[in-house]
Amino acid sequence: MSHGVTRASLRHETVQLLNRGNRRNPDVLLVPGPSGPVVVKDWAPRGPWVRRWLAPWLGRREERAYQALRGHPAVPRLLGRIDELALVIEYRPGRRMGRSLAGEVPPGFVDALAGAIDGMHARGVAHLDLRHRSNVLADASGRPVLIDFGSAVCLRPGGLAARLLLPLLAWIDRRALEKWRVRLEPAARTAAGASGGGGGASRPT
Repeated sequence: MSHGVTRASLRHETVQLLNRGNRRNPDVLLVPGPSGPVVVKDWAPRGPWVRRWLAPWLGRREERAYQALRGHPAVPRLLGRIDELALVIEYRPGRRMGRSLAGEVPPGFVDALAGAIDGMHARGVAHLDLRHRSNVLADASGRPVLIDFGSAVCLRPGGLAARLLLPLLAWIDRRALEKWRVRLEPAARTAAGASGGGGGASRPT
């Protein structure tokens, strides 16, 4: 049990199904907690092989990323576990990324997002799925929020693996950042179009 959330809470008190997982991914639930709603990532509905072998490994990997990012202002806190199949995470509401947010986020939003990503990399974590619009949010104050570290790689800062691999992994995250810059900033979109790179930005989100 963690922070007042139990298996019974998931059965009887779930507020919203935020995302239904596929054969290997967890369901993401919004559940009441003692101090307000929390997010639960739950692999229990998956098949027996996933529950026995894959889910514990995926959960531990994501848990390591959240622990490495503890105190990062753009990353929700890991609150604990219900059991080996479910993580409990701070709920940080926000709007998903998309071209519809252009003009609605503060002018410095993308720069703030870049700083959040740089801070994440400084702690040895590469997200690797920031291109997915549901993994980058703009909160009510117009600040970036990074969520869903299920694909993240966590390396020891300064270690050999980090020195060799992190620059490449960080490049993947920065490519995603440039996607959002083009979607949200008219000047960047114009520059991308002038250089022949605007075709990708014209696809719907």
